[in-house]
Amino acid sequence: MVDLGTGSGIIALQLALRYADITVTGVELQKPLADLARQNVALNDLEAKLVILNKDIRKAAEWASPQEVDLVVSNPPYRTAGTGHFSPDPGRAAARHELAGKLGDFVAASAYLLKNGGRFFVIYLAERLADLLVVMRQKHLEPKRLRLVHSRFGDPAKLVLVEGRRAGKPGMKVDPPLFIYAGEDYTPEVQACYQGGGD
Repeated sequence: MVDLGTGSGIIALQLALRYADITVTGVELQKPLADLARQNVALNDLEAKLVILNKDIRKAAEWASPQEVDLVVSNPPYRTAGTGHFSPDPGRAAARHELAGKLGDFVAASAYLLKNGGRFFVIYLAERLADLLVVMRQKHLEPKRLRLVHSRFGDPAKLVLVEGRRAGKPGMKVDPPLFIYAGEDYTPEVQACYQGGGD
């Protein structure tokens, strides 16, 4: 399994801790974040199943072989350059805006890494859903499952979860929405995810 994108060390670590029978590679462009992720791997004694690479996803062909991975998880930067709030911190700006890789770069790297039939999971801005689905199809990652994420019931969706399959057949399932909060507390479904019982 490969984790590409913003905060890849955090997501990779959580997956390695949660699932005993997988090996995970986290790919992080920013060296300070990659170094921090490696420290967390060592502290959790996960060196045998989790590797953090300080690499550029736009150059995946230089550090990985094609079609060798079963699953890719990605959290690409949400915003195009020049849109939304731009952080004065360079690290945060690179994590939130497409300064060192655009959406198409993350999807292309995922398609390069995945075996035929391999699964691609991505979280992205709901307002850019059309962009995401178009670029997934262009890169032969057929959208198979979609779920909108809302902060609370009645709020518009801010995020979307999408699953794709490399060289998959057309046909997409739209799941019921995911609500994060009920009042001030997490919903039972979100609580179950934090406790290791969710999908």
